[in-house]
Amino acid sequence: MLVAAAGMRMLFRTVRVEFQLAQSDADPYKPITGPTYTFCVWHDSLVMPLFVGKQPNTMAIVGQHEDGNYIAHLLRAVGLHCVRGSSSKGGAQALRQILEQGASGHFVLTPDGPRGPRREMKAGCAYLAAKSGKPVVPTAFACNRFWSVGTGWTDMVIPGLFSKVYVLTGTPIAIPANANREELAEFTRLIENEMQRVNDQAERLVAGLPGNPPDEALVTADQQADPLASE
Repeated sequence: MLVAAAGMRMLFRTVRVEFQLAQSDADPYKPITGPTYTFCVWHDSLVMPLFVGKQPNTMAIVGQHEDGNYIAHLLRAVGLHCVRGSSSKGGAQALRQILEQGASGHFVLTPDGPRGPRREMKAGCAYLAAKSGKPVVPTAFACNRFWSVGTGWTDMVIPGLFSKVYVLTGTPIAIPANANREELAEFTRLIENEMQRVNDQAERLVAGLPGNPPDEALVTADQQADPLASE
């Protein structure tokens, strides 16, 4: 896994990255200067957030399934701490652990894992955000050239050499700590809709089409080829 991580780092040194963030402090790649957040990313985009930059203040939650073993090893190889658990196995224990250990940092999870369906939000994201007090940040990654690797119920997207990756976020969604089951279901639908909107916007950018920028968007210049230069 260390060899795979090293190979991915080399690949990403050829990649240009453009960030479009709805809120400037909701950025897992920068030191924390304000609130902390729960970032959600679709499972098929998982490789890109791991390698566009370091996330020293982020903890991931990964399912206790066979594919999760590979993901956990990869996360550790890139220096990202993770807790194992899912809604179907080990979820309560993982939730307690992530709330205890991740109180001072960001969380990240793939809300359509571990078995899909693809890009269908599960309730765990809203529940984690409610219990932790960390608003949900819908996050999208898209690139103009990529390889698609099948993993059963979805495909994993890996950027091609010298491609361009767009990183977009939506406005953070705060969820009350005392939200009941019905309210959590409503928030889950809201997060899924926002995930779809931000992903659609990212795909429009990839296609060279005009898009509506996120509210209060912060657009950085292209970052050429070396997001991991500080290593």
